[in-house]
Amino acid sequence: MASESEQRAADVAKQDSTESVATRLARLRWRCRRGTQELDRLLLRFIRHRAEIASAAELTVFERLLACEDRDLQRWFLAYATCPDSELAALVDAIRALPDA
Repeated sequence: MASESEQRAADVAKQDSTESVATRLARLRWRCRRGTQELDRLLLRFIRHRAEIASAAELTVFERLLACEDRDLQRWFLAYATCPDSELAALVDAIRALPDA
């Protein structure tokens, strides 16, 4: 029989795995708020144009991108530096190519 803490951990894992797409997108939209209008607008491009049709794997890569430091994101989006992670670099390029509107 599982202990109470093990059961609680299993319940949290189950809740995480069944998170609705709408809830995940809302959470990602909130995390796009970075403090600079330029960076916010770039990140929100993905939400507006790709998030609803993106695969779970692509959303996971976007979450990894959102975990990066703002100064790194600015360097990558403005092409002052190259992102060392190929998946993140490809996503940065894809976001740059999306329309702003």
